[in-house]
Amino acid sequence: MKLLIYTPHITSRIEYTTALLFGTIGGLTVQCTKDKAAFINTTHCFKINYTAAPVCSLELWIQPHGLLEQEDIAQQQILVTQWKGMPVFFGTNGHLPFDLLAASFYLVSRYEEYLPNQQDAYGRYAHTNSLAYQHNFLQAPLVNQWVAATIAMLQQQQPLIRIPKPDFKFLPTYDIDIAYCYLHKPLIQNIGGFIKDLFTGRINKVLERAGVLLMGMKDPFVNYDFMDAMHEICNLHPVYFFLLAQKRKAYDKNISPNNKYMQQLIRWLHKKYITGIHPSWQSNNSHAVVQQEISLLQSITGKPVTHSRQHYIKMNLPETYSQLLQAGIQHDYSMGYGSINGFRASVATPFYWFNLAANMATPLLIHPFCYMEANSFFEQHYTAETAAKELQYYHDITKATGGTLITIFHNHFLTEQKEWQDWREMYRLFILNNFPRVKKYH
Repeated sequence: MKLLIYTPHITSRIEYTTALLFGTIGGLTVQCTKDKAAFINTTHCFKINYTAAPVCSLELWIQPHGLLEQEDIAQQQILVTQWKGMPVFFGTNGHLPFDLLAASFYLVSRYEEYLPNQQDAYGRYAHTNSLAYQHNFLQAPLVNQWVAATIAMLQQQQPLIRIPKPDFKFLPTYDIDIAYCYLHKPLIQNIGGFIKDLFTGRINKVLERAGVLLMGMKDPFVNYDFMDAMHEICNLHPVYFFLLAQKRKAYDKNISPNNKYMQQLIRWLHKKYITGIHPSWQSNNSHAVVQQEISLLQSITGKPVTHSRQHYIKMNLPETYSQLLQAGIQHDYSMGYGSINGFRASVATPFYWFNLAANMATPLLIHPFCYMEANSFFEQHYTAETAAKELQYYHDITKATGGTLITIFHNHFLTEQKEWQDWREMYRLFILNNFPRVKKYH
């Protein structure tokens, strides 16, 4: 169904925002026009008037705030109020009490991250800076909710025109930061680990390491068959991201990407699923290192590498995304926080990155995640039981808006080691309880 939008100023920001809100999220065919007469005389479609005053009776009038007509980046005056039980800002006097387009653009473009801000201990944009955190809507896909409420208003104006509800999707993703706990590591590293565990009294780890290395027991981090079984049973299509740092340094602790067993694992998973690069901590400010890691993954799989997620969610705008685009990445999955769960861009739908520095849309498709188990455990200090409720909440609120739920798990959280058994079971039950089984599970 068509949506006609009247605006005297068709800017790159307006074109981008209207396409995202009403096309990608709303499922409508969107057209912007400067022709006032054509707008007034057009019938049999939804109409939004994005100007300073009403122009006809059968329209939804959204009065512009002005942000989408600007080309620069400047500090914005923001006052958060309420509309239909939802927080809103950039208040104006239209049929909506705020500029939906400008507010959505501000959130999705991550406008606030281009402004001076405080970084966290890892040199990342601190979530405490964000409008969503400060006004308690970080846990909501607010843009999707705004769009749903706006489309309902359009539907009330023209009840004979039906709009299908968007379909909910679930995309499980995995970061393979440490592919093996003990196997395929240098001898000196295993000896050092053995001594450290011995002197710190972790006898269970001493015995576990010995069992794997000397007695052929299964490495506890090798849980790929468990994940694979869940995907098969529920017909899920995950994405795996591999850390391929050439040097073991700082937060880059995977085994060597040149190890034949590491490469065999990547090839095995690549046969069934999408695989992507997990750019190392060391690569963050080096295009050459990013390109080296991408080229290595490409040589292992024999296919172009187009999917990526930053290790430790270490990213800065616009530098990180510009670097990925230059390296041939088409899909990025880093839009979320590595310090708290929630909707960093306040949206639960993949969207194209708008580069504010260049004031233009780009072909890089951003897949926002809202839940990472490491945030639940390390940052929010949740038990597996509390984390299960949190994950279910994100499932339910995303499903209600017809968005895409993207989760992050790590293979070393899904082990059968005693300290992680509850987390493995939490994830297993979440998958089996929420997604239709296409195969029997025993």
